[in-house]
Amino acid sequence: MNSYSSKLLEDAVNEFAKLPGIGRKSALRLALHLLKQQTDDVEQFGKSIIKMRNEMKQCAVCHNISDVDTCEICANPKRDRSIVCVVEDIRDVMAIENTSQFVGLYHVLGGIISPMEGIGPDDLQIGSLVSRVQSGEIKEVIMALSTTIEGDTTNFYIFKRLKDTNIKITTIARGISIGDELEYADEITLGRSILNRTPYHSGL
Repeated sequence: MNSYSSKLLEDAVNEFAKLPGIGRKSALRLALHLLKQQTDDVEQFGKSIIKMRNEMKQCAVCHNISDVDTCEICANPKRDRSIVCVVEDIRDVMAIENTSQFVGLYHVLGGIISPMEGIGPDDLQIGSLVSRVQSGEIKEVIMALSTTIEGDTTNFYIFKRLKDTNIKITTIARGISIGDELEYADEITLGRSILNRTPYHSGL
């Protein structure tokens, strides 16, 4: 049990420790770091967090995070609107964008099917993906989910929902090792996996 000379410091440490990957020692280090900063800098830090939480939007088209109703990627006329890359969350969008190898649009599911965690298809943005495909503009859907059991289950479910459409359904090449999370793949490997994507087969 840590002993703090200040309840204010203890409260700050408790809040930092709630962040993922932050233990109590790291939380204390962060809190003490802020104490050494100028008041204006700390206030700006706090305001930016509150502003992000209160004003951040979800793109009405792809469900990526955005400052406005339609994100910059969806609003960019230079993107290929006939290709949509399906990803688990916004971190995967960032990872793929960093490769500079993909010029289409995205669809962020907001997770993957995981019965163990109580996450089913209705908890994800799968229905809106089907609606986008039915609009007729999309010619190819690339399923770029993590190569885990949950990712493969989600791929299969989406394939079943889209198999009767006339679109091309592909999946990223298996340059990404089985069990890997997309966000941790290096840019070259991920970029090649997008470029060398293959037709999706439900038996995979």
